[in-house]
Amino acid sequence: MGFPEDFVWGVSTASYQIEGAAYEDGKGLSVWDVFCRRPGAVWSGHTGDVACDHYHRWRDDVALMQSLGIPAYRLSVSWPRVLPEGTGAVNEKGLSFYERLVDALVGAGIEPWVMLFHWDYPQALFQRGGWLNPDSPGWFADYAALVVERLSDRVSHWFTIEEPPCFIGLGHQTGEHAPGIRLGLSQVLQAGHHALLAHGKGVQAIRADARTTPLVGLVPAGQCYYPATDGDADVEAARRLTFSVADRTCFHHAWWLDPIYLGRYPEDGLAFYRADAPQVAPGDMETIRQPLDFCAINYYSGHAAEAGPDGAPRVLPRPPGYPMTTQSDWAITPSGIYWTARFFHERYGLPIVVTENGHQNNDYVMLDGKVHDPQRIDYTRRHLLELERAMGDGVPVEGYFHWTIMDNFEWAFGYKVRVGLVYTDYTTLERVPKDSAYWYKKVIETNGASLRAEPG
Repeated sequence: MGFPEDFVWGVSTASYQIEGAAYEDGKGLSVWDVFCRRPGAVWSGHTGDVACDHYHRWRDDVALMQSLGIPAYRLSVSWPRVLPEGTGAVNEKGLSFYERLVDALVGAGIEPWVMLFHWDYPQALFQRGGWLNPDSPGWFADYAALVVERLSDRVSHWFTIEEPPCFIGLGHQTGEHAPGIRLGLSQVLQAGHHALLAHGKGVQAIRADARTTPLVGLVPAGQCYYPATDGDADVEAARRLTFSVADRTCFHHAWWLDPIYLGRYPEDGLAFYRADAPQVAPGDMETIRQPLDFCAINYYSGHAAEAGPDGAPRVLPRPPGYPMTTQSDWAITPSGIYWTARFFHERYGLPIVVTENGHQNNDYVMLDGKVHDPQRIDYTRRHLLELERAMGDGVPVEGYFHWTIMDNFEWAFGYKVRVGLVYTDYTTLERVPKDSAYWYKKVIETNGASLRAEPG
């Protein structure tokens, strides 16, 4: 089948992971600024204070993306850079940074896809209760309206929030991410409900204030499952596990996405959480269920599933010595992206956009001055071929954004892992395109045809 002519090829980043300038030009504190100061919170005490210094080097970074033939760039706006207190007074220097960046992208022929919230929540709002505060959806909607009013003459693709299972679950339940607190399950789920309301109100603000016709989505996260065989029973087992709620964590796709796309929490989740389920006020689900234009997925790794002897789905353990793993020991399971795209389209009925997919690798500059990363090339090729297979089987996949354009601050991993197409020297801040960057450039130039031309 091949990739359609209008397929969107791109790369993704997030503000806190690349911008740096954490205390410059009127920016307010984010919860990650504070969390990184906590002893032991981030690997080796790393912070995003400087990161890739994109705040000062954005012109060169846009030129670099242009030289690599990148057609689309998914970036995020730092809420506290725009509104230092989260609400109220606007930081014009912060807003003008994003205006200049968007102008440069458009001028370079790179389409900006803008994420409004990728985890760097204003510390000032966290001190007012954060996502537990019932006013938090309104705070987000006001922020969204401000950014949309300023950028929407040049931006038509928008995302509201990034991976609520992470900023709610890891941030408020396990404490592994900012703000690094551990709440009871009922509070965690109520904070999550407020985040879903923020998404809904954010969509309303985008559609009300956009100056060009907007295309809107959000980015989910959760456990992904693929069938051990193509047999109907195993396929159904993987589908059931993908959308089931059966433990007290937050990483259940259906818990977050069913309210957004179907207007209700899943019944098995309500039955499992029981009294811990969030309080849902009249009109909440109508607010959360705003029409969206595509269904985004982030995919890195999955779990094999099969139907057990009793027909119940079960997860298969990784075989001993499984060779395909990332630097952080995530199993490399390319077929999972096929099944995730297929399952999501079947359940929610929208076209698919892959907003993140990438490989954690042990990259370094070799004696020839280059960065050779054949594992990343192989990883990406395998996943793109599986996406092509999904499209051949009728799944409308409209775009693919590689995570990420350059090595950056990878949250609790700090700078331990490298996920970029471009190597970042964190001492000199020099950027060195890796072999994978040039390989991806060819994939884009040939609209995926080069994937099939390679041996193997």
